[in-house]
Amino acid sequence: MASPCMQLCLQCRRFLLSKPVASGWLYHTTVSNSSAKVLHGSLVVRWTHKTTQTRHQWMQQILCFSGFAVRHLSTDTKGKEGVEELSITDFVSYKSPLLPVRDAVPVSQVPLDLDTPEYSALEVIDDDEALGITVPPPLPPSSTSLRDYVDHSETLSKLVELGVNLWKLEQRPNVGSMLLKLNFDTDVAPKLLFLKDIGVDGSRFGYIITHNPFLLTENLVNLQARVNYLKSKNFSAEIVASMVSRAPYLLNFSVKRLDNRLGFFQNQLSLSALNTRDVVSRLPRLLCGSLEPIKENLKVCEIEFGFKKNEIQHMVTVVPKVLTANKRKLTQIFDYIHNTMKVPHHLIAKFPQVLNSKFLRIRERHLFLEYLRKAQYDPALPNYISLDRLVSLPDETFCTDVASATVEDFYLFQKTL
Repeated sequence: MASPCMQLCLQCRRFLLSKPVASGWLYHTTVSNSSAKVLHGSLVVRWTHKTTQTRHQWMQQILCFSGFAVRHLSTDTKGKEGVEELSITDFVSYKSPLLPVRDAVPVSQVPLDLDTPEYSALEVIDDDEALGITVPPPLPPSSTSLRDYVDHSETLSKLVELGVNLWKLEQRPNVGSMLLKLNFDTDVAPKLLFLKDIGVDGSRFGYIITHNPFLLTENLVNLQARVNYLKSKNFSAEIVASMVSRAPYLLNFSVKRLDNRLGFFQNQLSLSALNTRDVVSRLPRLLCGSLEPIKENLKVCEIEFGFKKNEIQHMVTVVPKVLTANKRKLTQIFDYIHNTMKVPHHLIAKFPQVLNSKFLRIRERHLFLEYLRKAQYDPALPNYISLDRLVSLPDETFCTDVASATVEDFYLFQKTL
């Protein structure tokens, strides 16, 4: 008796040479030789494929024979001398290999999720279910506003929740595309945690990112190194947090640049280390702004206005904004106080906050005092009025305490100007 494997090989060969299979074969393929050759019990056929359908049918027949072999080997053949002929019914009932792969996996191996219903693209649904299907709008390929991407981007939606003004950022070149490329978990969240760790209040996150979105692309190692440098210069943790909150670009500059800026102000103004820290901590943008306006204001105060170096040093220590004030405004105020109100240099240097006031307020109040014949700014004479009281007091206090008049009189006088 032949072994089951030998019987299977003989049966397969007999099936391949049978008329139904041969006719189907010749229908989809072109055999190069007029007849098939049998070499040592093996069938050798030479052909050329005509279509993709031919290859599919060929694979279908091979898988059919493999399935037949599995069924044949699993059948108890004891007591039988031959193998049954493969019927056309067996061939037709074979499931096409072109069906989805999941159909070929045993049911016991398919994971079942009883809570999640399975849907098919070919499933027929009624009109009510069709109306209930919500299709998200497609992502616009290009837009002039970040508003169109907020619903599609987790990063943008959470930045909005933090208070970031996207309409300001989208006006800056390349910032919008940069934000869309950021991942909130890996790019944004670590920077926010860093700011929180150094003491920045969460309510300032929106302000910081709105003014400096490039902070989100900085390396955390570099950010920590810059904070460590400021602390090494005896800036307290609270002052560092306050400086970062008020000057968002501060941490974008390297340690070398921060060191050069501190050295510039200390040497240029001949300030001590303590005074330098005090000036910079009160106006932290001195460390990250342009130095050209600062250098120009220093020259204007010394050359054009005629202040001495020690007077400039005192003015900067008391009112650091003198260094960053608009040159035109600074010149206009000094010219009016010194040349019109006849206030000498040493009194202006003693009350430098007058240079940071509004020109219209100074002019209106001086003219009102002059109208009342009380415009007297010399401390050596009676009825002296300091520049500090002239510009810092509110209208009601100024009128009652300085001008000895009513607010109504001051407002009526303003209408005559």
